[in-house]
Order: sequence, then C-alpha cells, then structure tokens
Amino acid sequence: MRALILCCLVAAAASQSIRYDLSLEPGKTYEYKYVGQANFGRGLPNLAESGVRLTCKVKIFSASAEAFMLQVSEVAFEEFNGFPSKNAFIEAPKLAARISAQLVKPFMFEYAGGHVGNIQAPAGTSDTIVNIVRGILGFFQPTVKTTQSVYTVEELGIHGLCQSNYAVEENAEEMIITQVVDFNDCREKAAFYSGMATAVPDEVAAEKGDSIVATVKYVYTVNATAAGGVITKAQALEQQHFSPFNIKGGSFKMQATKDLFFVGVTDTVEAIAVDPMEPKGNIVYKFVNNQANMPIMMQNLENPIPKIVELIKHLAQANIYEIDSTVSEDVMKAYQLLRVVPFEGLDALWKEFSGNAEHRQWFLNLVVEVNDARVLRFLEVRFKAGDISPTEAWQTLLLSFNHLQAVPELVEMAKGFLAIPFSKSDQFVWHTVVLAYGSLVYKHCNYYTPCPITAVQPLLDMALDSLKRASEEDMVLALKALGNAGHPASIKTIVRFLPAVAANPVALPARVQSAAVQALRLIAARDPHSVQEIGLSLFLQRDVPAELRMQILVIIFQTKPSMALVSMLTSHLMEETDLQVASFAYSYMKSFARSTAPDNHYFSTTCNMAVKILAPKFGRLSFNYSKAISMDWFSDDFLMGTAMEFLMIKDKSDIFPTEMTIKGKYYFIGRILQLLEVGIRPEGIKQLFGADIPGFKGDFSYNDLQAVLKGIQGWEKLPNDKPLLSFFTRASGQEWFFADIKKEVIQNLIEAFSPSAVKDSPVWEMIDNLKKGISWHWTKPFLIFETRYFQATTLGFPIEIGKYYETVNAVTANVKAEVNPPVMENLGQLMASEISLESDGFIGFTKDFWLFHGINTELFQCGTELKSKTPIAVPWRFSAKVNIREKKFELDFPPCKEPIELISVKSNVYAVSRNIEAPALPKMTPMMPIANDEIVPAVVKSEPQAVVPNIGHPAPKMCAESTVYGLGVCMESKLQRAYYQEEYPLYYFLGYTHFALSIVPVQPIKPVEKIHLEVNAGPGRQPISDRRLLQTLRRLSKEAMRNLGSGSASSSVEDLRQMPRDIVTEILESSPEAVFNVRALAMGCIKPEGYDASLYYTPKANLEDMQLIVSQTGEAANWKLCTDAVVQKANALAKAHVRWGAECQSYSMSMQVGTSHLQGDRPTLKAMLRWARVPEYMVEMGKSIDRYIPGMALLLAFKEEHHSNHKQEMLVSVVAATTDSIDVSVKFPKYTVYRQAIPVPFPVADFQAAEQDARNTTQNHA
Repeated sequence: MRALILCCLVAAAASQSIRYDLSLEPGKTYEYKYVGQANFGRGLPNLAESGVRLTCKVKIFSASAEAFMLQVSEVAFEEFNGFPSKNAFIEAPKLAARISAQLVKPFMFEYAGGHVGNIQAPAGTSDTIVNIVRGILGFFQPTVKTTQSVYTVEELGIHGLCQSNYAVEENAEEMIITQVVDFNDCREKAAFYSGMATAVPDEVAAEKGDSIVATVKYVYTVNATAAGGVITKAQALEQQHFSPFNIKGGSFKMQATKDLFFVGVTDTVEAIAVDPMEPKGNIVYKFVNNQANMPIMMQNLENPIPKIVELIKHLAQANIYEIDSTVSEDVMKAYQLLRVVPFEGLDALWKEFSGNAEHRQWFLNLVVEVNDARVLRFLEVRFKAGDISPTEAWQTLLLSFNHLQAVPELVEMAKGFLAIPFSKSDQFVWHTVVLAYGSLVYKHCNYYTPCPITAVQPLLDMALDSLKRASEEDMVLALKALGNAGHPASIKTIVRFLPAVAANPVALPARVQSAAVQALRLIAARDPHSVQEIGLSLFLQRDVPAELRMQILVIIFQTKPSMALVSMLTSHLMEETDLQVASFAYSYMKSFARSTAPDNHYFSTTCNMAVKILAPKFGRLSFNYSKAISMDWFSDDFLMGTAMEFLMIKDKSDIFPTEMTIKGKYYFIGRILQLLEVGIRPEGIKQLFGADIPGFKGDFSYNDLQAVLKGIQGWEKLPNDKPLLSFFTRASGQEWFFADIKKEVIQNLIEAFSPSAVKDSPVWEMIDNLKKGISWHWTKPFLIFETRYFQATTLGFPIEIGKYYETVNAVTANVKAEVNPPVMENLGQLMASEISLESDGFIGFTKDFWLFHGINTELFQCGTELKSKTPIAVPWRFSAKVNIREKKFELDFPPCKEPIELISVKSNVYAVSRNIEAPALPKMTPMMPIANDEIVPAVVKSEPQAVVPNIGHPAPKMCAESTVYGLGVCMESKLQRAYYQEEYPLYYFLGYTHFALSIVPVQPIKPVEKIHLEVNAGPGRQPISDRRLLQTLRRLSKEAMRNLGSGSASSSVEDLRQMPRDIVTEILESSPEAVFNVRALAMGCIKPEGYDASLYYTPKANLEDMQLIVSQTGEAANWKLCTDAVVQKANALAKAHVRWGAECQSYSMSMQVGTSHLQGDRPTLKAMLRWARVPEYMVEMGKSIDRYIPGMALLLAFKEEHHSNHKQEMLVSVVAATTDSIDVSVKFPKYTVYRQAIPVPFPVADFQAAEQDARNTTQNHA
C-alpha cells in the first residue's frame, strides 16, 4: 500500500514539473516557418480570384527576461490572379525584396504571462511592416487555462479587445487549443469607417441582416515543458463575407489562413547588433492614416508636382469642348497625387496655374480633396491675399470643409475663417463659411464623444450677438449653422429664440423662430429626451403660432417617441381647435402608420393606434389644410430602401402655404442617408395674395392665370426689407445654401426686360455680346463620395471596403446672333425683328463608380473590384430663326453623319492585383470568364454533387430608323451572368454589363442637306388637304346624326352616338382654324420629305373641340393621322377618336375618360380604350404585354377573374372607396383584375360636408 502511494506521489511530482502555460525561455532561440495567405473572390473555381502569400522563417530569442527579439529571414511574396482551376501563385521577387528590406531587421517585443506586450521596431520601419509582425506575434497570444476545458476570455489581440471562446483538449504531453474570436463582441474593435459621418446608423435595419460578417478560428498544438508550453504548430482561418446588399443573398468572400510550424529550439549563441528602436504600441492592429493610399489604383507617388502639372494640362485639353470619358479616371490619379504634395507644393502649383483660366479652374476643383491641414492653409492664404473670386472662394471652401478630416486640430484651424475679413466681403461666401463650419462640427462630434463645446462656441457667440443686435439676417444664419452642427450644448442658446419656452421671451420674426425650431433637427438624434421635452412644451401651447407647432411636431417625430408620448399627443389633438395643426399631425401619423422603413418599425405601430382614434374626426380633411405625407420602400434582400417626405404648412385660409418642404432618404446596409432637401417660404407672395384672389376659380384655366397676374401687379406695395420668397437646400442633412428673393430683385428683372429698356440695360448688353459671338465653357470634376471601411485581419494586412463615386460635368456653348432690323432705341423693337442664331455646344457628364473589397497597402493591393462608367453626352449644332410678331420659330440641324452615343453604362467585376514595383501593370481579370470559355462544374464541399451555374449572355439591340431624315435611334445592351442558387440579388451585378443609347446615321431615301423644324403658333390658313379632311369629318358626323338610334352606324363614328344632339350640331356648324402648326422636314431635294402637323381648336360654351392632323409630305405621300377630341365641360367627359393610315382610313381607335358623382353614388373615374383596326405590330406588342399583366397584378396584390369582356376594349374603373382609399378594376378582353381599398396619401374626393362636421365638432368642444 505504501509503495502504491509512493508511486502516485512520484507521478504527481513529475506531472507538476512540466507546464502548458505559454512562455519563452531566456537563453533559447526558437525557430519557426511562417506562411500567411489571403484569397478574395467567390470561393468557386469558375470565377476569378486574387490573392497573396507571404512565407518566411522566424527566429525568436531573448534580449532580457521579459524582452524578446523577433528576426525574419528568407522572405518570399507571391501573387495570385486568375481562376483556381487554371492558374497558380506567381512569385513577385522585387516586391519580396522591398518587404524583406524592412522585415529582416530585428523587432523587439515584451512577453510575459503568455501575452505580447509593447512592440518596438527599427527606426524608419513602416506601420505596414509592423502590422505584418503583429500578425506573426498573434500566434503567441492565446490564453491557456489548464483547469478548464471550455472558457471565455476578453483579451487583446490583433483585432482589438474582443471576446475569445476557448476549447481545450489534452492528449498525453500535447494540448490542442481551439480559439474563436467573436468580432461582434469587441469592446474596442480594430475597425473604423471613413466618409460616413452624415449617414445615421439604423439598428433595426441591422437586425434584418448585415453586409459584413467575419470570424476567425485559431488551433494551437502546445507541448508541455518544464519551462512552460511551447507552440509546435498553429493554424488560423479567418473568413469575411461581404455584400453591397444582404449577405444572405450571396457575398464576396475573403479567406485568410496562416500557419506556424515549429522547426526547433537551440541555445542562443551570441547577441546580435540592434538598430535604434521606436515604440509601436501593443499587439492591436494600427491603421495607417494615409489618405493617398486609394484602393482603386496604384501609381508612383514620388516627385508628384510635375506629374500633377502634366495631368491637369492633359485633363483641361482633353475636356476643352466635350468630356473625354476615357480620361475621367485620371481625375482620381490627380486627387491621389495632390494628397502627397506638401503645402509649399500647393502654393507652387497655384502660381503655375492661376494665370490660365482653364487650368486654374481645374486646380481649384481638384485641390479640395487634399482633406487635411494643407488645404486649409492654402485657402487661408488665398482668402487673406484676396486673389480668388467670391464664386471660386465659396465653391472651393464648401467642398474642402465637407471633405475635411474632422479631427480637433483641423476644426480649430477652420475656426480662423470666421474671422478673416474676406469671408464677409460677399454674402454667399460668408454664408458658406458659417454653414460649412457648422457641418464640420457635426462630423467632428460623430467621432469624438462627448463633443467639446469649444468646437461650437463661435456659433453660439454669433447667435447671442445677433439676438442682442436684433439682426434678423444674422440670427437666421447663426441658427442655421447651429442646426448643421447638431451640438447638444447649443440647446440652451436655441431655446432663447423660441416663444413660450424661453426664460425671457423676445418678440422675434416668424422666420427666425422657424430657423430656431429647425436648429433642433440634428440634436434630436443625439439628445432625444431634451428635444422631446422642449418640443412638447412648444406644441401643447395653443397660443404658439401654428407654423411653429407643426414644425416642432416634425422634430418630435424624428426622435421616434414612445407610445406614452404619442398617446399624450393624440389626447391633445382630440381637443385641438386649429384644423391646420390637426390635419398636419393626423396626415403625418397616418403616413408613418403605413411605413415599412426599418427606422419606423416600432413607431409605425404606435402611429397606427393613434390614427384609429383620430380618423373619425380628422380623417376627411382635404388638401385645403396643412399636410405631411411620407412614403417609403425597403427591401430586406437588398438591405436598401428609399423614402420621400412632403410637408405643406398652411396658416388659416391663405391660398399659399407658409412653407413647403420636400426631402428624400436613402437606406443602405444599416445606415440612413439624408438626400437632397428643398424648402420654400413664400412669405411676401403669401402676404400679397392673402386668403383670396379675385377671379380665381381653381380650374387652372386662362382666366385663373389672368387673375394671378393681376394679383402680382400689387407687388410694389410690399415692404422693401421683407423677402418675397425664401428657399433653402440641404444635402446629407446639412444646409449648404439659402437665399432670399426680395422686391429689389424683382424690380431689377422687370426693368431689365422692360420693352422700354435702353442701352444701359443688362439685356441690351447681352444682345450686343450675342451679336459679337459668345463662347462659354464650364467643367467641374467632383468626388461625390469616398466611403471606406477598414478592418484588421489575422495576417496583419488591412482589409478595406471602399466606395468611390466621381463625376466630371461639362457645358460648352458657342452662340452668335443677328437681329434684323437691328434694335436702335429700346428692347421693344425686338418684337418687330427677326432674330437669327447660330449655336453649337455640348452638355454632359461622365460618372465613375468603384467598389473595392480587399487588402490595400502602399506596397500592394489585391481583392475584388466592381468598376462602372456612365457617360451621358448631348452635343448640338443648329441654326434658328425667331419672329416674335409672326409667332414663328425655325430650327435647322445638320444631317447625321456619324454615330452619337447619348447614354452608355459599362460595368464589370474584376479580380485585381497591383504592386508598387509595377504600378502601371495591374492585373485585372474579369471575375466571370468570357462567353466562349468553358464553365467547369464547381464542387461545393457541403454537397456531394457538382454545382453548375446558370449562364446568361443576352445581347439585344433595337433600332428605330427613319429613312426620311437619314437617322435612327438604337438601344443595345449586353449582359454576361453566372449565378448559383440562393445568390439573389448579388448575381445581378456580377459580370459584364453594357447598355447604350445612340443616334446613328441611316441611308436616306433621298439626300438630306439639313433637317428643318418649323413651329407656327399663330392662326394660319388650312392646307387644302386638311380642309378636305375636316369636310370628311363633318360628313361622317352628319351620317352619324342620321343614324342615331339605328343599328347601321359605322364604327368610325361610334363614339358620336352618345353625344347630345345640340353638341353634335355645334361641331358641324363650327369652322375651326389652325392655331398651331409644326413641320419637320428633310431638306435637300426639290420637294422636302417629312411631316406636317396642324392643331385646330374651337372653344364653345359647353365643350372644347380639338382636331390634330399629321400628314406625311413628299412625292406620292398619303399617310395621315387624324385625331378628333371633344371635352364636355358640363358632363366632365373627354373623348378622342384616332384614325391613321392612307388618308386616315386604315386604322382607328377611340378613347374616353370621364368622372361621375351622382347622389347616393361614390365618386368614380372611368377610362375606356376601344380599337377597331390596328396594325399587326401593335397586336403583337399587345400580346407581349398581356403575358406580363397577370404576374404584375399578383405582385401588386390584385385579384384576377377569367371571363369574356368586349374583345376590342379595355376599361379602367377607379372608385373612391373612402376618403383615403380607392377600388380599382381593369377589364381586359379575356379577364379582369381588381383590387379594393388601395390606400392613397391624399383625399380622393370632395368631402366638404365632412369638413364642416369637423369644424362644428371642434367649435362645440371649444
């Protein structure tokens, strides 16, 4: 028994003499082989991939008890670009030598308790190389616990401070440790966004799916020794899935693997010489702040100034008249080069370019993308020197501030522009400086929380100073800038401008109070509770102006209030006495109740309940009252959506609203981006017209127009200091421009265009310039957005998802005019002159879009890249003649001699590889093989059988050609797609895409010298052929009269049967006169070929009668189109009969649209299309469309019934089911589709009685 116990004690002692906890023994040298590899693609052999592989030998030896050295040798670097089933990795010896030059120098790191501490690198070592070392050292970072087999630890690693899940399996003297790092559970994650400051995160959308998912798994084999555990083998597998949409519908894939193989351990022979070291921080990946390192291109950035000079001159020359879309990508090269130029270089470039207008314009447009202190210093020098124009100043500063890195140092520098005298020298410059600074503060606060009040203090001081001086313009400007900043600390200042909530209320103009309410809009997201408190205090007080109550309600709803708060608002609205406020609130809630947008997920449910309570009282208020309408769409598959909002705020019974705003939102991958927003405040116009316009009936007739014009004549009575019209515009939620149109502006325009204006008029000067000839050219390159997401990988390489959207816009116009007889005394003489114009020019743009997913360093790039180019070009050349007295207008165009591509879209997805040793020779393999390549079945490991993709290569081309004019319009497209199951919607965008719309020359019947377009707007004599046609129409009408009630009437006059006898008689007795004539002719032969169209109009008391006759001109031409339209005012009925072919006799169809609202019936709109004879191509087209209708009806939630209707008729019926819904029925020859209770965002009928009931109810409550 004693012997057994002794054996157990000996065994226990032996087991305690060896340990598994990781350690490095001083005096020992550990040697390993390291292999790191990353691949980007789709993970299928049929599709191209790119990748890199780094292999080396690693030695680790001690410098002291807790300090060790890492030395790398035998560095090899390989690149992969192609198809896994065909291609292999290729060595890049020059790049390997460049990496090795820094990597082979010894690195020092602290190591204690099995964890890597601070790292030191030789002086001058780049952060990219240090990060590679971090990737190697990451293998020596696991937490080993011998007392637990499963455990979770929050620990530092190359990915940040994250949760790691461990599983341990012990086997003899070997331990297998499995570690999985959860990237979604990191307190400090080695990842960040750039360029997304104005895109608000949407947590609910993120719950529906994500666009990025990443995991990493480590497996270590540890041998126990007396000194501690030694890693004999280690593997890591990191996978990242990325999609521009929801990754559930297919994704791009990144797979990174690294392996560490133990070679041996020896005694350290002697210490090696160590270069001076620099501290580099801990094991966590450190991102390189190099804005010049764009993922979509690589070029040699040494000696950039001569390259920039050459590039700008080349871009200016290539785009001097029209855009050369082949060089638009050179703009991005210029951006990249400018980002490495020091300030002195920018100043030198300005001196080089400022003397040439074209080069100067290009340089100022490009320098805005420098986005750090250098551009601020450059602009500061320009502002202080005053050597740029106000227009150049505000455009350059606006883009520079908005693309600036929002770091504290740059915000402090930007403050200086508020004090430069030049900033206040021009109104637009001053507005831009103040508003752009507010936007910069907003972005700064997005990255630094809590945001220091010092950033917004200049704007707070400006607001208080303007309040003290009672300067309305300055108060509005300061409040708008505070609204852009969205700083919670500005609430106390903003409240001082609001009625009913300010501690010491001050009587302020409505415009200032409105700006104060709007200043809370962005604070609502950062401090919703404070904004809700202020908003409720303002809204619940009925003595506050209705306009402010409605505006603050919009801000309250932006905070997505709780059900309790909405219930309080609902209770208050039930007692509301102002129907403008009630209508606005109810319509807004009703819109939200129907919302499918993720950010309204919970709020829509709350609003739904509120609407049910409010509907009986306010559900029938018409558009005579204030309205707020919101419509949205969101797709879970795409993780994208859009929303549009229209706000109309009215006061009492005024005709014009107090304010109208329209704005849009865009939802994408868990974020919300505010698109363009435009608002108008017609204060002066509203005051001019008041509650009524004498003679205005609201039917938008000529009499209504005369009534409005008569009312405008009183504009001179308006005060000089009040604007007639104010408007503003915002982009990404940031207000960047606003302006007031005052009485002085209108007065100057009237004087300039007055017939009595003489030679000092600016219009007279413009006419003189036109006689001499004007040439104008404008070009604007613009980086619309640059959004980048960076994340560390286990290899120490940075993975980047970058999106770049860049445009080059251009307008060129050359115009020369002649006036005959010339204007000698005043502009009124133009009315009796003939004006001739010769013009040529170009308008268009080219937009380039890149999406990159891959590794991006200054040394190499590899990944997947989507590249798209969209040029739109509209060139012109014409001569024109205008005779105002005769109401005659003529245009002559040259014949089409060569193809003109108007619109083009090209895109493809590539596997890309670039390295700095050969930057001009990137490898770009289309991800999908060309159409003739053989598709190899892809073997997916999870399935035993091969998976064959669905292949598609549609390439349709359609042309509409005219042999009369010698030109045609062609639309062509080409797609190459390969997609697998469950890859929707990603496969839509994987492959080659080309679409083009072009004007092409066609062989004409007869030679064409020019194409002549002539418009005569005055009454003219009828051509003999037209008079004969009108006589024929009368004869047919007489026959219809004789046959009314009998069964012998022909189908050609079938629509006249239902007309009252007096109306038909009226048609017969009228003698219409052509009021409008258009001729489009191909000139070049004795008798021009083309078409002639005449419109005849006969207004009567009970109806309006119109005839349109289109005739083909030329030898032996007898094709005509005849349209006879009648509008019966009393019956609200419109009818049209169309005949065409030889003398209008070959084909015919009729249409009818009418409304009815008989007592006891619901308002109804009916439309009918009936055809007698139509061409065969129209029959085939109708059959093609008919095949899609049942599917579209099902998609739109329509029901379908199969039964026979009229064989040659389609009937649409729209019935007002309720005040806010309709029933729709569409009858086709063989079936009927219908849907009931379709919600609409506006009242569909007149419910004046209901409104009166609402008024009476409100008055009773009051």
